[in-house]
Amino acid sequence: MYAPRTGEKLDMIYWVEGQYIPEAMSEITYFMRDWRTETIMPIDTRTMDIVAAVHKLLDVTEPYMLLSGYRSPETNAYLRAHSRGVAKNSLHMRGEANDLRLASRTVHQVSAAAKSCAAGGVGTYPRSNFVHMDCGPVRTWNG
Repeated sequence: MYAPRTGEKLDMIYWVEGQYIPEAMSEITYFMRDWRTETIMPIDTRTMDIVAAVHKLLDVTEPYMLLSGYRSPETNAYLRAHSRGVAKNSLHMRGEANDLRLASRTVHQVSAAAKSCAAGGVGTYPRSNFVHMDCGPVRTWNG
């Protein structure tokens, strides 16, 4: 994954032989922090599992571009006031969601792979060129 706003890159193994690696999850938590407020929230491992499964299904080696991981309540309120489609009780505020894109795949390809996992919410945002993936209830929507 890479975060264009901060220029950071993250490429690591976070799970081995049925165990999550605490140090890797700490790095993921920091990487997916709210860059506007510099606040962090532990990222739900189920969210990472969905993201990893989609990446594998798409058979790509390139990293995701992370547009939004954890969001503080302040950032979520700001985005809600200035954007369409931002949920008041967004799972981003619980470390259970992210917004991603892949340069080599269309939004619809990434979305279809995510939906095939049937493991959480998938929002397809073709105009903004990203896919929302979360570990909440299975549901889909178009933004």
